[in-house]
Amino acid sequence: MQVSRFIARGVKLALPVVIAALPYAAFAQSTAGLPAFNTSPGPNGGTTYSLSVQTMLLLTMLSFLPAMVLMMTSFTRIIIVLSLLRQALGTSSTPPNQVLVGLALFLSIFVMSPVLDRAYNDAYKPFSDGTITMDQAMQRGVGPFKQFMLRQTRETDLALFAKISKAPPMNGPEDVPLSLLVPSFVTSELKTGFQIGFTIFIPFLIIDMVVASVLMSMGMMMVSPATIALPFKLMLFVLVDGWQLLLGSLAQSFV
Repeated sequence: MQVSRFIARGVKLALPVVIAALPYAAFAQSTAGLPAFNTSPGPNGGTTYSLSVQTMLLLTMLSFLPAMVLMMTSFTRIIIVLSLLRQALGTSSTPPNQVLVGLALFLSIFVMSPVLDRAYNDAYKPFSDGTITMDQAMQRGVGPFKQFMLRQTRETDLALFAKISKAPPMNGPEDVPLSLLVPSFVTSELKTGFQIGFTIFIPFLIIDMVVASVLMSMGMMMVSPATIALPFKLMLFVLVDGWQLLLGSLAQSFV
């Protein structure tokens, strides 16, 4: 028993030393002749990066993936509408946050599938075949997302951020930089999401007002109107096939 405790204590003490020594081992391996952060001239006058540089750039892009999902796709509008629907129904924790986020994520993948397919065919596939450089692949990969955001962005929002940033005159949509397009797109998505949420709130608000009026006329002041109205809201939402209408309308709003 004491021997096992001694071994466990030794492993705990040695683990930080091993972790701290990993960077030095990797550095020694890279200096021993393996390709590290090297570049070489590529075809068509481009630059070809070594595997280490490509791995580092890939990990860097993956660290920005959550922000890209939130700010450059349909996720923002969908999650706002689903959250407002839950508030309109009066169910504070049903569906739970995990279900709403998962539903919004997979519906966003469904909506963004044409954009993802185009980015894969135009950017990743030629890059993996070695016909284009990494810089060209990044430019081609951003193109479909840029066109998607431009279709969903209001001109007033784009003009507002262009005025704030004092951007130079642009000849066409292709001249709009991402630093200007992304905040404009998010602002438009927030406005659209709240507009859809307002439309969803109206029928449930009418039910709340009717139930509150009936309870007051019956003298039942101590009964919570939200408790009585909740079954009627759920019945209305189920009878009109609310999930199909809502999710179908959300998906079609991006077409």
